[in-house]
Amino acid sequence: MEAVIVVDMLIDFVRGKLSTGRERSVIEPLARLLSAARKAGRPVVYVGDAHLPHDFEMRVWGEHAMRGSDGARIVAELAPERDDYLLEKRSYSAFFETGLDSLLRSRGVDAVVLTGLHTHICIRHSAADAFFRGYRIVVPIDCVTAFTEAEQGSGLEYLHRIYGAELTTGAQWAQRLGSGPDAHPSP
Repeated sequence: MEAVIVVDMLIDFVRGKLSTGRERSVIEPLARLLSAARKAGRPVVYVGDAHLPHDFEMRVWGEHAMRGSDGARIVAELAPERDDYLLEKRSYSAFFETGLDSLLRSRGVDAVVLTGLHTHICIRHSAADAFFRGYRIVVPIDCVTAFTEAEQGSGLEYLHRIYGAELTTGAQWAQRLGSGPDAHPSP
C-alpha cells in the first residue's frame, strides 16, 4: 500500500518568503496525482512546516511558515479533502516527531510517494527517514522541485542512488493505479 506524502506546499514556500517561482510548476501535476490517489483509496498526508519562534531552522532560513500564520497554510489549489491527514513539522523531515510513521503503519502502508518541496532538502530528509524505517520510496519528478535546476537534478539523483527511490512522473504513477488519463479510454 502506497501513501502520498505532500511536503511543504505552503503559502510561504509557493508564493511567499521562500518562493523562487519554480514551486508553482508542481501544482498542476500534483493536483492530478492527488485526485488519482484519492480515487484509488490511497492515503494522502500533508506534512508542513509549523515553526515556533526558537526553532533551529530560524538561524538558517529566518522566520517562515510560523505556526498559525497564513504562510503556514497549504496553497488553495492543493487544499486537503475531508479524508486527508494533516501533520505539522518543525524540521526538514516529514517523519521527525510528527507521528507520520505510526499513522502510515496503522494504515498498512509500506511505500511512500514523496511530493512537494524541496527535493534537495525536505524531500531528501524525508526520504532518508522513510528508508531507515523500511519504506519503499517513489518520487514523481514533476511533483517535486528545488530552488534551482541544478539542486533539483542532484537531489533526484541522490534519492535514486542512495535510497533506491523509484523516479517516475505523476501521470505514470496514476496510470499504474488505474486512475490515470489513459487508464479508461473513451469508447
